[in-house]
Amino acid sequence: MTKRFLRGVQTGGIGLMLAVLMCVAFCGMGVGQDVKTNSMPGTDFTKFHTYKWVVVEGAKYPNQIVDTQIKNAIDPQLTAKGLTKTDATTADLYVCYQVSVQQQQQWNAYGMGGGIRWGGGMVTADSTTIKTGTLVLDMYDPTQKKLVWTGSATKTLNPSNDQDKNQKNLNKAMQKLLKDYPPKAKS
Repeated sequence: MTKRFLRGVQTGGIGLMLAVLMCVAFCGMGVGQDVKTNSMPGTDFTKFHTYKWVVVEGAKYPNQIVDTQIKNAIDPQLTAKGLTKTDATTADLYVCYQVSVQQQQQWNAYGMGGGIRWGGGMVTADSTTIKTGTLVLDMYDPTQKKLVWTGSATKTLNPSNDQDKNQKNLNKAMQKLLKDYPPKAKS
């Protein structure tokens, strides 16, 4: 009887642990960066060769360090796409960004117990507040005075003390965001 009891505890504990691990794995699958892009139909992106950083009037921007990190993540991606950054008064594209850092509840559950045979186990849950950052990147045609491309990446900015980690996260997000730039001409 005692051996059966111990075996039940062991298998019930393993089953519960596997269930918790599977839940964590499936929940973690959706936490990656999400990117969305859109472009003005009929725009000939082959005519754009230079770009210039501009500021959106009235928008809130992060401090100079984060601003530099963001631009350092975007500039190489645009260069790889054949665009040249300029500080001249005119450019083929005006590029700007806006950021939003929001708070979100994250639930952490911990379980232990003897499995179904003994009425289940004990599960405790606590919540923590995490900040999820969204970055929106816009490109304007200054001659037409219209938005020609926009993209957003979620979970991009995470204010932490690890600057290298922050920069790697930004680089990854901007590479993902600009992967399909310029958009393919629709026939």
